Amino acid sequence: MFQGSMVAIVTPFKGDGSFDEEAYRQLIEFQIENGTDVIVPCGTTGESATLDFEEHDHVIKTCIDQVNKRVQVIAGTGANNTAEAVHLSKNAKQSGADGLLLVCPYYNKPSQEGVYQHYKRLAEEVALPQVLYNVPGRTGINMEANTTVRLAEFDNIVAIKEASGSLTQVSEILANAGEKIDVLSGDDFLTFPMIACGAKGIISVSANAIPAQVKQMTSAALNGDWETARKMHLELLAFHTAMFI
Repeated sequence: MFQGSMVAIVTPFKGDGSFDEEAYRQLIEFQIENGTDVIVPCGTTGESATLDFEEHDHVIKTCIDQVNKRVQVIAGTGANNTAEAVHLSKNAKQSGADGLLLVCPYYNKPSQEGVYQHYKRLAEEVALPQVLYNVPGRTGINMEANTTVRLAEFDNIVAIKEASGSLTQVSEILANAGEKIDVLSGDDFLTFPMIACGAKGIISVSANAIPAQVKQMTSAALNGDWETARKMHLELLAFHTAMFI
């Protein structure tokens, strides 16, 4: 459902701290012009954790309006409070999002069963394609492969953005639930090896600055042009690393 080069787009702000809507619309045009397949507003790179509810909804609505169905929009609506995540997700659905990006509950460090119940409620209450987001370096908890496999049983949980940094974990998900849930890379420097394992694309930070190159490398790998993809992967490695300093 969601594949290719997807950008976790930044949220620009003015000097007074308010959302710079004009700059945001320009950034979206830059992405579409350079071949990005999916725009992902209000992810980690979009500073979702620093936006209040009104700002969060406004950023997502602005993105959907500017995209105007030219590419897909996956709205970041995750939270460590399940009720808040449901609220943000329903608003994004009403605004016309194509899907939701739902970060694993952060800071609270829930059990694996707690993580499962959080996502179960979202799947049951919001009828929209959902992308789980595992990023233990940010959340303080790793959503284990077995939990992802359990959640793959929900029809509207269609993918996981995997940023655990573990190819073993990615492989376990694909081996046990690859026919039910897609895996998307959450680390630019692991996109090439993850696609080799069976991932369907990348939700990229680097694409904010170099969307055409990320698109080219991702497309080459997905189309089986491994030599081109490998060469670009190695050429872009230093850039990807610098983006995460």
